[in-house]
This record gives sequence, C-alpha cells and structure tokens, in this order.
Amino acid sequence: MQLDLLSIAAHPDDTELTCGGTVIKMVQAGYKVGLLDLTGGESGTRGSAALRSKESARAARVMGISHRENLGLPDAALEHLREYKLKIAVKIRELRPRAVILPYWEGRHPDHYTAGQIGYEACFLAGLSKAPLAGTPFRPYKIIYSTLYVPSLRPTFVVDITRQFEKKLKAILCYSSQFSSRKDTQNLFPSRSDVRERIGALARHFGLMIGARYGEPFVTREVAAVEDVVTMPVKSI
Repeated sequence: MQLDLLSIAAHPDDTELTCGGTVIKMVQAGYKVGLLDLTGGESGTRGSAALRSKESARAARVMGISHRENLGLPDAALEHLREYKLKIAVKIRELRPRAVILPYWEGRHPDHYTAGQIGYEACFLAGLSKAPLAGTPFRPYKIIYSTLYVPSLRPTFVVDITRQFEKKLKAILCYSSQFSSRKDTQNLFPSRSDVRERIGALARHFGLMIGARYGEPFVTREVAAVEDVVTMPVKSI
C-alpha cells in the first residue's frame, strides 16, 4: 500500500483528538490516509482493548481513512526499545507514506511523547538498506508533529479544520467508553455533553491564530520553504 499520509499515535482516539480534523481534510482532498495505533489502550482507566478496538473501527469509518491497524505494543509501557522501533519501521516500509504525523516529543503522558520519539527513529531506520527488516527501504518525505496536547507551544503552522470540525467531533464521540457521566468531574474524562465545549475551545484557540473558526496545530523541526512571499496567507496586521 502506498499512503499519502500516516498518523502514528500511542492510543486509539489520540489521532482523532489531536489531528482528526486534518486527517479528515486530507481524505476529503483525495489523499490515501492511514492510522497506526501503537497500543490498544488496555491500561487506561476506562474501557478495554477489545472495546476500544471496536470504537476505533467505527471512528475510522467516520473519517473515511484507507487503512487502520494496531501494532499491539504494551499500553503505558512504550519505551525506547529497538524491538519497538523495528516493528514500526516495518509498517513504514509496508505503507510507504509520503508524510507522517507524530505526537509532539514532549508532554504529560509518557506514551504520547515516547510514540513521537520512537516513531521518528523508526522512520529513519526504515530507510536503512542494511537494517534487519523485511521490505524495500523507504523513508517518509515529511514528518510533522501534532501539538494539541501541548497548547502552550507556539505552532509552526495551523490547519483550518472549520469544515471538518463536526465530523472530527463525530469520530471522537465513537469512543463512548472514554466519557464520564455528568456527575463525574474528573478532568481527564469529560462527559459527552462537555466534549463539544472542550474540543471546540482548543480548536477555536488555534483557529484564531490563522483567522479561521477552528484549527489544529503542528510543528516541524525543519524550516519551511516559501515560493511566493506576496501571496502568503494569514494577515500580519
């Protein structure tokens, strides 16, 4: 399979929450988009691996992606192990994505930032001709990092997801096991009625940065090239 875009995330629902609007937007643009969940989320407070697998399948149908699979690495135990990096690298060679979205390399949850770190190294290993891997050597052309989990970080760019916001929300709501009852006030598990407000507030924050209603933030390690400075979007003053 030759994907245009692959999102690699630690848990089912991470992609939907952090960059689901961008994924949907790329699908709507005609690109072949895939998701690679590294763990089943089996150590999470809510739900089970089996239930979250069913939820992720429903969310995938909502987003319209071409491919989704789970690598089955241990939840709450992602580490810098060569074994894990090679498993991800094999998938990079199989799926051959031109662009990859990774979680930002710092954050609250160890699985999130570790997924970003080992995901990057796996992309590198996938291109080594002498690496102990099946398949033809391949490296993605572009790697970008989703930073929604780190809202204080200034993004390199923001994707306008105004037209995709409702479908993003619908995909997130597929994960019913992750929502609290109205009486439950745990910050990490909002009620279904509170999801729109929370997701919308963050999306509005980043959308305002580019003059859009809703947006999703990303960073790149490398500097972007601009061909035409006269027609660059987003007003300066």
